[in-house]
Amino acid sequence: METKKIAVIAGDGIGPEVVSEGIKVMERAAEIDGTIQFDYTYFPWGCEYYTKHGKMLPDDGLEQLKSFDAIYLGAVGFPGVPDHISLRELLLVIRKQFDQYVNLRPVKLLKGIESPLRHGTSENIDMLVIRENSEGEYAGSGEWHAKGQPEETVLQTGIFTRKGVERIIRYAFDEARRQGGKSVTSISKANALNYSMVFWDEVFEEVAKDYPDIQTYSYLVDAAAMFMVIDPGRFEIVVTSNLFGDILTDLGAALAGGMGVAAGANIDPERRYPSMFEPIHGSAPDIAGQQIANPLAAIWSVSQMFDFFERPEMGAHILATIEKLLAAGDVLTPDLGGTATTAAVGSKIVSLL
Repeated sequence: METKKIAVIAGDGIGPEVVSEGIKVMERAAEIDGTIQFDYTYFPWGCEYYTKHGKMLPDDGLEQLKSFDAIYLGAVGFPGVPDHISLRELLLVIRKQFDQYVNLRPVKLLKGIESPLRHGTSENIDMLVIRENSEGEYAGSGEWHAKGQPEETVLQTGIFTRKGVERIIRYAFDEARRQGGKSVTSISKANALNYSMVFWDEVFEEVAKDYPDIQTYSYLVDAAAMFMVIDPGRFEIVVTSNLFGDILTDLGAALAGGMGVAAGANIDPERRYPSMFEPIHGSAPDIAGQQIANPLAAIWSVSQMFDFFERPEMGAHILATIEKLLAAGDVLTPDLGGTATTAAVGSKIVSLL
């Protein structure tokens, strides 16, 4: 029996509610698998911690997390704490310091969910967005001059290194091969960003030469957004920068049924540090504590965790179980047209497993 140490940061808003259901599913899935078990350690970090201590996590927080096999995160952000603090001082610092340079966000219309696209089906809305997760536009570099003065000037600097760009693009091509030779689409904006995105495109073309068996496409981000709506089936494996990936996967989530079914994984492929798994919907403070939040995104991220722990059969089984629940349609949260509670949905998944 293999034991995996999981750091649980339930965080803010609906985070604790959806994480609780995810852990219920993790426990049942581990029992069924029979070869793995989880040891959880809970950390009370987030905006409430910030209001008490003036920081999102303690000074040695990252050191505390280093020994874990994975981090399970609920949500970050709450009124009273500026978003640039709550995001950057917890979520982004973990991603960057643990070199979780691969962000995996599946955009897949599960059976049982109706897309807002009249032509949207489970066959043509099925892509994996691989987002560069450690540098780019979210590197946190820049300057602020003459604050409060008429000549006030701010510079936000995107950082694109050859190492960072090449490794995420190569990961996308390797993933395409793992999935049987799917196409790889690069999304950039080289016509306007004449340094960073021209560089991105050049590296993409260089790396593509090492994968002659993989079909490639390259779109500007505005065109890609249009094609995601009018022809989502053209996308299979998508690779893009930190900012563009963040924006486009929210669009993708809307096409696939909403943020309540949007999962994400932050991966260090070399496994030097813990990887982190999370729903991407945010903390939704307006519905926190009401037990109406959809836990399926948090449960989908559990499926990704089983994939990461080299148990893809269980990962696929959890995802199939989510689809089974959706197809039945009798235990759904309000965002999907039902009346069930967050806990009821989690319990139903457990029973269906």
